[in-house]
Amino acid sequence: MLLPLTVRLPRLTDNTASAEKKKTILEHADTIEGGEQPGPSGSNVPYRSATGSVVLLHDQTTLKCDKATEYPDGNRIDLTGNIFIRDNTVETYGDKGVYHPDDQTGELTGNVRGRVIEDSLVTKSKRATFNRKTDELWLYDEAVAWHRGRQLSGDAIRVHVREVNGKKKVDEIQVHGHAFLASRDTLSTSPVLYDQLSGQHMVATLDGKSRLTGVTATVKAKSLYRIYDDKNQPSSINFTSGEMIRMYFAEGKLDRIRVTGSSFGKEYPKRLWNDKGINLPDFRIRNNEKPLFRQ
Repeated sequence: MLLPLTVRLPRLTDNTASAEKKKTILEHADTIEGGEQPGPSGSNVPYRSATGSVVLLHDQTTLKCDKATEYPDGNRIDLTGNIFIRDNTVETYGDKGVYHPDDQTGELTGNVRGRVIEDSLVTKSKRATFNRKTDELWLYDEAVAWHRGRQLSGDAIRVHVREVNGKKKVDEIQVHGHAFLASRDTLSTSPVLYDQLSGQHMVATLDGKSRLTGVTATVKAKSLYRIYDDKNQPSSINFTSGEMIRMYFAEGKLDRIRVTGSSFGKEYPKRLWNDKGINLPDFRIRNNEKPLFRQ
């Protein structure tokens, strides 16, 4: 039997074990139903389902979707349709997902989009997992992250945030599998050019002002970056390869590079400055895929 629901409920479930933890509050839904249904083991398990403009509150996290089904005995809430999850740090969207209230973890699938609210990082993938306790977000399958003129892509991306002066900022980004970093060359405006770094794995660290402090690429690493003279005029283009490339930055600007393992380097002349043929393999700017969010 379905019942209309437009009032604030004290609890989506009243099981004792969950009540000892942060409460999950069903703030709104059009209809609710409950009972028992077959679980993974074949035996019947209790459930409660809310449908239509569902809004759930858990600690500092807000969850919205078309339908939410809670299994009290399993620390699990299944989410379906137009999913929106937000806390004070990150907001994410997806088509289907699950949230574990006790662990403050979850997973989203489908057209997954997200952003770090107090920073400029925006993400896109087909699957994502998050952990509110450890302040980390994992992206999988065609994962892309855009952050202050930088685009990172790979098979999987881990984003970690930390508190800086009362705000959550990205302090580390890991990329695993087909890692690629394209950083916009701020001295080149027409045409827009990008410094590039690739490898199988990559770790980028950032300071409290969201500036790069270091980037390390490993396994068949390659880099391509443009060199300017002391008057900020184009000089040449540097290509470097090796098993590991480490880039060190000072106040957000490239300071030095260290290459180890089968290292190789060459310089292209200035006349090739705008030549797309010297770009690293798999270089592709994907700004047309970047999700847009309301401020």
